[in-house]
Amino acid sequence: MRARDVSAQLNRLGIRASRGLGQHFLVDERVALRQVERALIRSDETVLEVGPGLGVLTGILAGRAKRVFAIEKDRRLADALRDLGDRVEVVQGDALRIEWPAFDVMVSNLPYRISSPITFKLLDHPFDRAVLMFQREFAERLVARPGTKAYSRLTVNAAHRAAGEILERVPRSAFHPQPKVDSAVVRLVRRPPAYRVADEDTFHAVVDACFAHRRKTIGNALDLEWRRFADARAAWREVLPSLPFRDLRAENLAPQDFATLSNAVSGAKG
Repeated sequence: MRARDVSAQLNRLGIRASRGLGQHFLVDERVALRQVERALIRSDETVLEVGPGLGVLTGILAGRAKRVFAIEKDRRLADALRDLGDRVEVVQGDALRIEWPAFDVMVSNLPYRISSPITFKLLDHPFDRAVLMFQREFAERLVARPGTKAYSRLTVNAAHRAAGEILERVPRSAFHPQPKVDSAVVRLVRRPPAYRVADEDTFHAVVDACFAHRRKTIGNALDLEWRRFADARAAWREVLPSLPFRDLRAENLAPQDFATLSNAVSGAKG
């Protein structure tokens, strides 16, 4: 598919791609084919696709999977996808708001604007693996190493629940209209963490609190966010000296370190 073919289809549907909404349509079918191949989809599996657009990826998925759920927010695009066959069920709606159907694998070229909330929603949902296209900077944050500028709350939350890797970088020329940045394909494989967490809610609260003040030390960040962990600040300040890693910053802690820290917080809370 060429950019002018995509442009012609959009014109026929009366649609103008919105950069503000992160609408960039994949025109390089070779990239879509590699995404599907790397997802290792079996014929008995159900696939979820968010933001199918014109269906470049959807049609390939339909040839591999038992069933494909394609969630498309734009009604005109959703209507145009309904002739892709019995294996494709088009769900017209906002993927951030509607309840997702059960699925095994997620394969999507995600609109840049919703990459973060969709990824967090995915991590909260049962799945086996996912192959997703992101803005390159976002992809690098997703798989960053501790101690780097890209290391973030997103990194820790993803690593806590899945193994991630960048499979390939995709030039902006593979899309229409061309975005201002390159993209990258990431694979996430669900697996339990290699460490024990006493309380999941406390773990995520500690990670959020520390990265909310990433330029401050762990001790100062947790002091500023005391309401997450205690009813009174004075009581919380009695706990803080017993916590590990107080003099480090969030970017210096690996996921297992956050587990150690959150377990200490859980223990102090009783």
